[in-house]
Formats: sequence, structure tokens, C-alpha cells
Amino acid sequence: MASPAAFKTWRMFSPVVARPLIYASNFPPSSSLSSSSSSLSAKPLYLRFASSALSVRRAASTTAMGDVVADANMDAVQRRLMFEDECILVDENDNVVGHDTKYNCHLMEKIESENLLHRAFSVFLFNSKYELLLQQRSATKVTFPLVWTNTCCSHPLHRESELIEENALGVRNAAQRKLLDELGIPAEDVPVDQFIPLGRILYKAPSDGKWGEHELDYLLFMVRDVRVRPNPDEVANVKHVNREELREILRKADAGEDGIKLSPWFRLVVDNFLFKWWDNVEDGSLMDVADMKTIHKLT
Repeated sequence: MASPAAFKTWRMFSPVVARPLIYASNFPPSSSLSSSSSSLSAKPLYLRFASSALSVRRAASTTAMGDVVADANMDAVQRRLMFEDECILVDENDNVVGHDTKYNCHLMEKIESENLLHRAFSVFLFNSKYELLLQQRSATKVTFPLVWTNTCCSHPLHRESELIEENALGVRNAAQRKLLDELGIPAEDVPVDQFIPLGRILYKAPSDGKWGEHELDYLLFMVRDVRVRPNPDEVANVKHVNREELREILRKADAGEDGIKLSPWFRLVVDNFLFKWWDNVEDGSLMDVADMKTIHKLT
């Protein structure tokens, strides 16, 4: 028997097809049907309507059930987040225009057909030795599983505390929340006022045939020594790297060595900003390069 969760998921996607109401008075006498329709009239018209509706329902059900089967294979934690989390929809100038489920926001079909763009953040957390904390995304992540990326990448949700625009406070609140969720970093180790928003990027990246990203991404930097206890539902591995170690990871990713892959947003930040900003991390001058007025459209 299907579980209640699976039944609920099926009900969300099961198509409902309206059945036509057919009355005898709507049809002409059979003798008035033209000879051109004689081959069709072998089956009564009401049966042909019903048969056509049934065919539509079967085709739609086959497609929908295919999606349900695929989604049923999704990790339970990730599936819950996909349907419960409401991302913040924005336009290309970062104005809030609505909200939608994490599921819909990451469907390439909707990204392409409806141009869904959501707000996101990427945290770059350095320790006191100026090493960057990287994470490898878990194998159960829906988008970009097992790729290496920056410390934490996620979304502010459509809730009051994470919609605050002033000084990107909503995004910083969300970053503190997700650092605890993903990496077990206590809130007191990453005070909200210690995040330094350096800039924003806008990018689009497919993950596979079904999923992808289309994000307006806030880049948040911080230098702190923290306690880390990764959540295995979110994170497969972590490591601190210095600049030279990161360059070696980039080389291996480019060469296809050791199966190393990088997230597209991390690679965009690395290629455009990170090594220049690392100098500012080390000399304590990050505020000198902060630019929250510009939205960098990167490909």
C-alpha cells in the first residue's frame, strides 16, 4: 500500500480532466449525418467523446505518474524541502515579485517557460589561517549532487525574517540558519552582523534534463573559526583549503581527475572574483571591495 506521503504526492500531480456533459437533444438524427462521417458514426458520438476523454486522461496520467515515480525516488528530506520551502521570486533587478516552491523554482521547464528567478546566497567562510571552508554536496541533493562548492549555498525563504531588505539582513538571517542546518555551525559562531555582503551575481545553470538553477545570488564573506558538524543529508564532505590547494582542485576539475566536479555558481565566483578578494580577506579590507549596487550577469 502506498504511504500517506506518496499518496499525497500523487494527488498533487494527478491530472483532473473535465468530462463533457452529453445530452441526446444535442445530436441530430442519425439519418442527417453526411456520408463523409459515416465511418466515424459506426461508434455512437457519445462513446467517441468518452473514448477521446479517456485517451487524454491516460496520456496525462502516464506523464504525471512518470514524474511521480521519479519524484518518489527523491530522498525524503530533500522531497520535504522541495515542497515545503517557498523561495523568493525576484526580477532581474532583485525586486520581489512573488514566491513559489523550491520544487517549481528548480524545474528547468518552468525556469525556461516562465523565466522563474529566485533569490539565493553563497557563503564563503574563512578560518583565522585564511583558509576557505568547502563542502561537497550530498549524493541525495536534487541539484548538483556530489559536486564541491563554497561553504554553504541556499535560499532565503519567503518569511518575514528573511525578506528584510535593509543591509541584506534577510539574506544574512537565512545564511545563519542554513549554516546550522547543513554544517551544524552554531548561530553564535556566525553572528549575523559579521557577514559581509560583497556583491550579487545572476546566473542560470542546468543540472540535468529536469533540474537546474536560475538565481540572483548574494555573496557573503566571513572570517571566523567555527565548530563544524556536517549534516549527512546535506553534506558529503568538507575541507579547508588555501589558495594553492584550491588552484589544484580547479586543475583536477578541468582535467577530469579524481572525479572532482565544481558547482557552476562557485566556479563563476572563483573565475571572476575570488582570488582577487582573497587578498582583502587576508588584510582585513573586504569592505573596500563590497559593491551591492551592481548585479553581475555571469554565464
